[in-house]
Amino acid sequence: MKHVNLATVDLNLLKTFLAIWELRSLTAAADKLHLSQPAVSHALRRLREVFDDPLFVRTPTAMVPTDAAIRLHAPIDNAMSIIYGALQKHSRFDPSVATRTFRLVMSDMAEQHVLPLLMETLASTAPNITIDVRQMSMDDLCSAMRNGDADIALGYLPALNDECVSSPMLDDEFVCMLRSAHPFQGKKLTVADLGSFRYVYAETNTTGHCLAEDAFRRAGIERDVALRLRHFTVAARIVAGTDLALILPRSIAEGMNRGRIYRLFPLPIEMPSITVKVYTHSRFASDPGIGWLAATLLTLFASEESVAH
Repeated sequence: MKHVNLATVDLNLLKTFLAIWELRSLTAAADKLHLSQPAVSHALRRLREVFDDPLFVRTPTAMVPTDAAIRLHAPIDNAMSIIYGALQKHSRFDPSVATRTFRLVMSDMAEQHVLPLLMETLASTAPNITIDVRQMSMDDLCSAMRNGDADIALGYLPALNDECVSSPMLDDEFVCMLRSAHPFQGKKLTVADLGSFRYVYAETNTTGHCLAEDAFRRAGIERDVALRLRHFTVAARIVAGTDLALILPRSIAEGMNRGRIYRLFPLPIEMPSITVKVYTHSRFASDPGIGWLAATLLTLFASEESVAH
């Protein structure tokens, strides 16, 4: 590799390098950077000239890094982290006038619990803030948190790597939801009762939901599923008008039961406890906006949990 002339290198080139490294695709890197694909191709040509190496080689499935790119990645990544941190330490964030967009990751179940109260609060404290909510697989989430494509993740996410910093927001448990007019009118559920119900089953890849399914299997309960959904949003409304049962976190169930149209039952099997947390990435620890929003979430739902108890 030839001597590198620093005058020919700018931060945008390094950002392009990191985007191609992460995504292994010029098209995907262009989308991430909000550039055209020709612009990214041009940046890669400049990077190749600067470092006198192909850096990424096209294969039928991906842009594969060369040995030189592998050696360069960690120093470039660390350097960008230092630069970002230095800039953030000298930035100010005033929520009352800020116009920033924050990217939050949570399940559709968590949306039911979090977003109404959060948006009500932001309407008065940060009226120009935009919240962009999405769902992601765990693998995508780890990458998105590190690269700044997700600012905050919220949920039961023990598989997030050690680079993420978490603060507990609330302790939760799973319950069984039935409509008030359901034929079952007992005070407590038995294992036999759980096995006799028909269910609305909302499929989700969230860790807590998978733990609940594992607990049912360990208890030998094979659920009779009447309706299988790919999302949670409509599940409770279906329970309200049928004799179907739904298993969901207590915090979400109680939020939907303000009008007391449901009965909520503790489960008579050993279930995992769930600590819902707010996650940020250590790389952005000095970002005052992310810090403010994380603190806002923690304060809102710590207060709500205190009222509930």
